Amino acid sequence: MAHTCVHWFRKGLRLHDNPALMAALRDCKELYPVFILDPHLHNNTCVGINRWRFLVGALTDLDCSLRKLNSRLFVVRGKPEEVFPKLFDMWKVTKLTYEYDTEPYSLSRDKTVTTLAKEHGVEVIYKISHTLYDIDRIIEENNGKAPLTYNRMQTIVKTLGPPKRPIPAPTMEDMKDVKTPCLENHKKKYGIPTLDELDQDPAALGEEQFPGGEQEALKRLDGHMKRTGWVCGFEKPQTSPNSLSPSTTVLSPYVTFGCLSARTFWWRLRDVYQGKKHSDPPVSLHGQLLWREFFYTASVGIPNFNKMEGNPVCTQVDWDANPEYLAAWREVFEELLLDGDWALNAGNWQWLSASTFFHQFFRVYSPVAFGKKTDKNGDYIKKYLPLLKKFPAQYIYEPWKAPRSVQQAAGCIVGKDYPHPIAQHEVISKTNIQRMKLAYAKRSADPAESPSKSPSIKQGVKRKAPSVFDMLKKKERRK
Repeated sequence: MAHTCVHWFRKGLRLHDNPALMAALRDCKELYPVFILDPHLHNNTCVGINRWRFLVGALTDLDCSLRKLNSRLFVVRGKPEEVFPKLFDMWKVTKLTYEYDTEPYSLSRDKTVTTLAKEHGVEVIYKISHTLYDIDRIIEENNGKAPLTYNRMQTIVKTLGPPKRPIPAPTMEDMKDVKTPCLENHKKKYGIPTLDELDQDPAALGEEQFPGGEQEALKRLDGHMKRTGWVCGFEKPQTSPNSLSPSTTVLSPYVTFGCLSARTFWWRLRDVYQGKKHSDPPVSLHGQLLWREFFYTASVGIPNFNKMEGNPVCTQVDWDANPEYLAAWREVFEELLLDGDWALNAGNWQWLSASTFFHQFFRVYSPVAFGKKTDKNGDYIKKYLPLLKKFPAQYIYEPWKAPRSVQQAAGCIVGKDYPHPIAQHEVISKTNIQRMKLAYAKRSADPAESPSKSPSIKQGVKRKAPSVFDMLKKKERRK
């Protein structure tokens, strides 16, 4: 039977290493590549303008690649559960394919869409290709619980062997019997939106340093892989977070959006490493991809992973709840990130805050001392906070301590042109260390609070009886 297929692009905005797309092309007579602007994911409260620009670039690039295969991208707006029934009926769809996504919202969304598809007689196939491994398999190998240490994670993946090799992008040969019906009003109805149409002001943007898209991702990957000495010697954290030019690959946004396959990245690194002396995990570039896998696995196996409350492995600290201070910082943690990734963002903040995974809570970064040590002249500050660029080096990290005459000479009066600090680091850091100390002491004293004794961690998250969706997942994974 020749199918009318929808391939649903979400994160995997690429043609290379896209097994779900290849599954769509098997026994397919008509292909509709679809991307849905989902109001739950694509809204202006958590997506900043730089990420909007990156997404539009990635979609434009994807559409261009599809057109070279005599196909094209259909961008649809709305909630997936409302959009799909209409598309199923209008296009007479018989098969839906997509790349598996482990985020809680995505799992819930996909379960709903799968149910709707079944009701419309649509076969559903999904493939795992956003992560190096099948995350559920890692959890199974660890007795049904997420590994809480990197060493344990390494032990498990060693038993699984290397990740699957990536598959090539589809060719004209793969598409020879496949057509993508196209209407004259395609651009108006299914075209890629402009930033203006997304209520974003392009005038607010600076130079585009990292254009979105698969072709840009592969070009950048190629460029890095030619630097064999740098790749083999790469060690994190022996990098410079405040250097004026990036000291890392800056491939993370491309991997987050799926413009670059993590498996492709892994195997290209393997080719460079072959026969050469090189750094190893956790500090190597392979190690960085395994960190990604570690946090993805934790995000699946730990309830309420992106929260403190209700998260069984997170130390419960009695933090301040000053709404004004929280509002001043909240957007920095998600909205301004180009590579914002739900699992990695939550995991890294738990690590850095020493509330989960890493427990040396008495080690505190000073925003002043760190900068003075790693960028004595404050070149990074001068570039990104030009208001402060005329301050002498001794005051650039603490402009509020500069004499009034120095502030006047620099053309920046603290309290008028630049805000006063909302916290005194040397004071609040001591207060917070004490809070952490009390929280850790409470956790040690209360068996119910201890992560090693918590039933959901020690014995694994309780598994309910497999649902139809779970069984379907196992069945389709074998396809």
